[in-house]
Amino acid sequence: MNKKIYILVALLCLPFFLKAQLTAFKDSVIQFSGITMTADSLRAIPAVSILVKGQNRGTISNSQGIFSIVAFKGDTLSFSAVGFRKKEYRIPPTLQGNNFSMIQLLVEDTTYLPVTIIKPYPTREEFEKMFVSMDIPNDQYEIARKNTEKDHMRALQRVTPTDAGEAYNSYMRKQQQSLYYAGQVPPQNIFNPLAWAQFIQSWKRGDFKNKD
Repeated sequence: MNKKIYILVALLCLPFFLKAQLTAFKDSVIQFSGITMTADSLRAIPAVSILVKGQNRGTISNSQGIFSIVAFKGDTLSFSAVGFRKKEYRIPPTLQGNNFSMIQLLVEDTTYLPVTIIKPYPTREEFEKMFVSMDIPNDQYEIARKNTEKDHMRALQRVTPTDAGEAYNSYMRKQQQSLYYAGQVPPQNIFNPLAWAQFIQSWKRGDFKNKD
């Protein structure tokens, strides 16, 4: 009989016990949010990793350094970012309410790497051999000088066909010359010493040779 009374009392008290447990659980959950900034210039730090210590969950601050995470009162949050010292913050267990905001300041940290000497060749003898036989490419000035040499330009002039602009200019010069001497006999360049000099230079250059 006493056993049945105990069971009945336990069943009657169970809802109150569950309600107390649920209330305690709700009071322990907290929405923790804030912003990560530099300690010296108060500049927002993006991509800061915020992890709940001892648990496989966390979050990352956005481009403005703002973050938000759900945790329990008494949890320890770990803040870490590349170039900054790691910082931990323990949420007070006696914190009132279910929301809390803060500004987490991080101090910049400098990492010194060991000295590394990079050598392109294993030995000095091999380096000297490759240096002597190395083909150094031409710079922009040397390329421009070679492209504007007289012989190079003369060779291009022989094989490069006349474009539309040059053909039009040649036709307009002939038209202008014919209109200039309209109604009179044009002069004969057979007695012009300048024309003879140009002819001799063209003949020496080979302008009259068969291009085929």
